[in-house]
Amino acid sequence: MRIELDVGNFFPDKDLMRSVEDVLALLGGPEAAAARCGVGTEAIRKWRQARSIPAKHWSAILAATSLTLADLTSAPAATETQAMPVASQPDAPPPGATAVLVLADGSVFWGEGFGARATQVAELCFNTGMTGYQETLTDPSYAGQIIAFTFPHIGNTGTNAEDMEAATPVARGLVVKQRVTEPANWRATRHLDAWLVSHGIAGIAGIDTRALTQRIRDGGAPNGVIAYPANGRFDVPALIAQAKAWPGLEGMDLAREVSCRQSYSWNEATWAWPDGFGRPEAPSHRVVAVDYGAKRNILRCLAAAGLDVMVVPATATADEILAHKPDGVFLSNGPGDPAATGEYAVPAIQGVMKAGVPVFGICLGHQLLSLALGAKTYKLERGHRGANQPVRDLATGRVEITAQNHGFAVDPATLPASAHVTHVSLFDGSNEGIASDAFPAFSVQYHPEASPGPTDSHHLFHRFVQMIETNKAGGNV
Repeated sequence: MRIELDVGNFFPDKDLMRSVEDVLALLGGPEAAAARCGVGTEAIRKWRQARSIPAKHWSAILAATSLTLADLTSAPAATETQAMPVASQPDAPPPGATAVLVLADGSVFWGEGFGARATQVAELCFNTGMTGYQETLTDPSYAGQIIAFTFPHIGNTGTNAEDMEAATPVARGLVVKQRVTEPANWRATRHLDAWLVSHGIAGIAGIDTRALTQRIRDGGAPNGVIAYPANGRFDVPALIAQAKAWPGLEGMDLAREVSCRQSYSWNEATWAWPDGFGRPEAPSHRVVAVDYGAKRNILRCLAAAGLDVMVVPATATADEILAHKPDGVFLSNGPGDPAATGEYAVPAIQGVMKAGVPVFGICLGHQLLSLALGAKTYKLERGHRGANQPVRDLATGRVEITAQNHGFAVDPATLPASAHVTHVSLFDGSNEGIASDAFPAFSVQYHPEASPGPTDSHHLFHRFVQMIETNKAGGNV
């Protein structure tokens, strides 16, 4: 067990910085140093950021300069993290640390707290998106999760009311490498730190997010606790026990928790300069959107496609959905284990399909549609979370860069003969889309509304409209 702290990023030491700069100067500058040590200039940048040089390069430096080994060993070798034995005051944070991230395997990461003074247990995942941290934090699909951002500049666009994807964020915490930066965007109305405080979300900075991401990538998403206590006291063994005791997302129905409590009509379209959010004009078809944790921009995209949108709770039955006389039914994104949510969602979806109503699902909705058709789902080892996931459309061969956020996937081998795979991930080959041959129904694993993310998949909303129009005309979908 290790207690880890990214001191290079978190606690600057001017003497160490001068030492690295002196060495680079003696080597003839950064480019010459890179050539002498057989590394790229990116490695030199990391030396400067970490304020020390890895020991494996010392021999090359000694051979090229008048330095001695004592000159290089006066500061610790550069590593991604600096470790301290856990037996040395395990509950006492290192100087300057005010928060801690503890994993169920006993790993402890110290850092600087920001946001709300709180302690939360959840599954720890990582997100590779370079934009849209506010949309990510307010995505209901992140219920039950602490998010580690791989992009370092979190906070630079501030926050605003328009980029909220839900009324209240449900993410349980965030982990970042660098301190939250000051907002520098014309749309910003509030500092990220103040926004987090207002929503009771704790963050921790100064963590080696690259090492943490590799850990999650190689070992799967662990349970963890983020603690930023007001009194500055830490009971690390108790936090480890709390992380171990948390049951995890498998078997957990979270859609019921984040869904709306009653039905409502949605009439806001997508945002555009300079007018902001639009309003749909004379919508031609009525769609019921089942809210398993729907993002607002998904509903906006449905409205922008010319649809009259009625949103119903996740627990709505087939009769309750069909009572709105929909021309189509949309199954939204959402958090948790699809098999658990499927206990009540699958019968409703099957009832809608038997009524001949076209169905379009995304993310959790994709998984639930697959379950309704007879397939099975499983938990991914790594999960897909970010705005840069490549997906191939098997019908056209086209590759789309997509926004994704899911830890479960559909097992294509379990699909019935009456359904077929339409999309696959070019990241790991997992299923990204299916279509039924027996019912007017299709779904994709990713988020075509792309908030945040690319807009490559917006055409799927229009495909849904075409399916509705064909079905109403009595043609083959």
